[in-house]
Amino acid sequence: MGRKRKSRGRSKGKKGATQRVQCSACGQLVPRDKAKRKTVFKSLVDPMIRKELRQQGTRVPRIPMIRYYCVSCAIHRGVVQIRSEERRRSAYHY
Repeated sequence: MGRKRKSRGRSKGKKGATQRVQCSACGQLVPRDKAKRKTVFKSLVDPMIRKELRQQGTRVPRIPMIRYYCVSCAIHRGVVQIRSEERRRSAYHY
């Protein structure tokens, strides 16, 4: 039986087994190299106060929050899109 992708949707190369991460949406355990990673920056300060502080010239820190999604949740939430075979071939053709 043929397969759709040469890598089977993973990016591990010849590393063997990789650790699993939990999907941020549904909680499913997914191999880390197969999960779709999205970084979201969250501010610790209320948006109105943050705007005032920025006008005064203060640098307001943001915390990066890394979210991992399984493939089905990533498609459902729009993190990744379903691409045709020719669009999958070229990695930078979005």
